[in-house]
Amino acid sequence: MPNTLKRPADQWSPLYFLASVGAGGLSVTFYMYLMHWVPHPGKTVAVFEDITAALASGNPALTVAIAIALAGIAIFGALNLSLLIWNLRKMRGFAASEKGRALANSNAQTQMMALPLALAMSINGGFILGMVFVPGLWSVVEYLFPLAMVAFLAVGWLAFKQLGQFIARVTASGGFDCAKNNSFAQMLPAFALAMTGVGLSAPAAMSANVTVAGIALILSSFFFIAAVLITVVGLILGLRSIMENGVAAEQAPTLMMVVPITTILGILMLRQAHGLGVSFEAEMAAADRMMMLTRLLSVEVLFAAFGLTVLAATGYARRFLTGEVISPGNYALVCPPVAMSVLTQFWVNNGLVAAGLIEKFGVAYWALTAVALALQAVAVALVIFLHRRHFRATQSGALRTA
Repeated sequence: MPNTLKRPADQWSPLYFLASVGAGGLSVTFYMYLMHWVPHPGKTVAVFEDITAALASGNPALTVAIAIALAGIAIFGALNLSLLIWNLRKMRGFAASEKGRALANSNAQTQMMALPLALAMSINGGFILGMVFVPGLWSVVEYLFPLAMVAFLAVGWLAFKQLGQFIARVTASGGFDCAKNNSFAQMLPAFALAMTGVGLSAPAAMSANVTVAGIALILSSFFFIAAVLITVVGLILGLRSIMENGVAAEQAPTLMMVVPITTILGILMLRQAHGLGVSFEAEMAAADRMMMLTRLLSVEVLFAAFGLTVLAATGYARRFLTGEVISPGNYALVCPPVAMSVLTQFWVNNGLVAAGLIEKFGVAYWALTAVALALQAVAVALVIFLHRRHFRATQSGALRTA
């Protein structure tokens, strides 16, 4: 029988939600241009009116940067939403399938938490699209904050429901295979809860209503603590199994999952610090903010170095990126450079510049910002490469899905 054309992604896995997450994260990296380079007096973020005012200023370099940012936000924002919809369609009936039942009775059950992660990312990404492309949105934003909080709480409820089902199964009847937990895959629940928490923290930083800001502070703190606890547990369990059994080669990218979790929690803390200053007169000193961001970035550099070392040692690129085996877990590679790019931008602008260590738009500023832009370029290239590899039709049998 002749081979027929098919797409590797048609052999769906919950990890394909990470494709949507990665695209959404890339839209955030482009928003960093607007956030840090476009003046937005009286607001914590740059919105449509600030962008149009900056374009009217006639600064050629800023105009080019804004054009690139708008194009990036539009393209990757649309890709984020389209991939979310595609995944939701593919997910229908998965739980009742043989593959779905097998996943629900294995360590990989927590892969389903890629769903709330993707939903939370898309809500965050949708807010960015609104701020950038919808005129007058800021004038009604106080009405939107409670709605957004309800949406994030619904996602958080879904995440805790899925996590509770997993914990109930493995604690009541066992079945968690510690030997096969030789990765940091069990940090995915922390990733989902952190993404929900950072969404809930937005009103804390942006709302002028003290009650709304206070509720956002409390709710986001709860998700912050939950994410930190699960990260620590996942780190301990995974590292113990890795040291005993060696890393699961296909899941080696999860060793860098700490990187995006750190960035998300870092943004959450920045938003909370700003909200405490504006609404409760407890402003964080610029030097303290610089040191917090420096420590968080140090964590990311160390885990990125660790992950890349293991990827090289296992021959991950040769086996799962350019070889015959296609793994949905490839998309976990996108999140670390995206996260490091975003945190580097915050470190430079909200840390070093705010503390007076370097001058904004000076030589040192652009040298460090170039690192963030290089990481962004790596992530863009990865998304393009992976999209072609997973979603381009090939001869069946030419590639096999892991």
